[in-house]
Amino acid sequence: MIIKNVKVYGEDFQFHPGDVVIENGVFCETASNTGEVIDGEGAYAIPGLIDIHFHGCMGADVCDNDPEAIRTIAEYEASVGVTTICPATMTLPVDDLKKILSTVASYTNESGAHLVGLNMEGPFISVSKKGAQDERNIIPCDAALFREFQEAARGLIRFIGVAPETGLDRTLDFIREVKGEVSVSLAHTNASYTDAKAAFDAGACHAVHLFNAMPAFTHREPGVVGAVFDSKHVFAELICDGVHIHPAMVRAAFAMMGAERICLISDSMRAAGMPDGSYTLGGLAVNVSGKHATLAEGGALAGSVTNLADCMRTAVKEMNIPLEEAIRCATLNPARALHLEHRYGSIAPGKTGNLVLLNPDLSLKQVIVNG
Repeated sequence: MIIKNVKVYGEDFQFHPGDVVIENGVFCETASNTGEVIDGEGAYAIPGLIDIHFHGCMGADVCDNDPEAIRTIAEYEASVGVTTICPATMTLPVDDLKKILSTVASYTNESGAHLVGLNMEGPFISVSKKGAQDERNIIPCDAALFREFQEAARGLIRFIGVAPETGLDRTLDFIREVKGEVSVSLAHTNASYTDAKAAFDAGACHAVHLFNAMPAFTHREPGVVGAVFDSKHVFAELICDGVHIHPAMVRAAFAMMGAERICLISDSMRAAGMPDGSYTLGGLAVNVSGKHATLAEGGALAGSVTNLADCMRTAVKEMNIPLEEAIRCATLNPARALHLEHRYGSIAPGKTGNLVLLNPDLSLKQVIVNG
């Protein structure tokens, strides 16, 4: 397959006029045979997007413990240009989580986006910053239990969240023990700068939805955000749906962290792609109106209803993030956070042939999965 007459997003994070060649499901430098030829008509050609933190869409949730729900999610995500996915689980009872992890591990990628991992947002989090998580199921971090989760998931867990302030010594021991097996993230935490920095120094390398479900970033107590800034190995997730973070704070995060450390995520729940109404997230009732998803009890934000492709557009069009930076943060950075940059995240020879064509106004023109 040759996609001609496009502006190709290069490994230098810039656009260059040219062609894209895909053979046997991977990008190639040159074509060995003509095959199908597509005229891109001057479109932007970018790598397939990668969402490393979202819960569901189209009425389905990864925690439904149903292969059909996963298939629905994978097909919808691919249809909007998100070709690689790492869904997030909620804070649920341990036995329920094991069943869900086992079901996801048994799923085969027959169509749609590639499912490459799982992001365990709970249950090792803080009650004080639980957000839309059910506090009845929050428990202390435990390496043995994590390994039971990982066994049920057949090694599919890519991220596991912790809240250092719930027991700093225990959390630091946990991080040191499992950091070679999984990326440890700070998630739904009220940690101070000191405790968060200690966790990052111990080997935690990821921050779940920066600014959300964590203490405020202030001049005397910079909290988790300040610790992320001072820990250059840490990736930071950002929800750019126009609801979770003010555009000025998004711009500030890019200025502080640099585009090389930010991963755009959607944090979408099952109402993404669906009309307004009543839904659930982690067993809790959620009301959806426009771009807002809030708990029926308490009114806390309950994820987003915006897919990653639209979050990327919002970052560019409404938050003044350069297109080239936003694409990087929705493609290569998530691939690096997953340790899968050898397979995904850029248009390079040998990488999986997942490609998205965008019109000049950033509307979707075409999605190509596996060539």
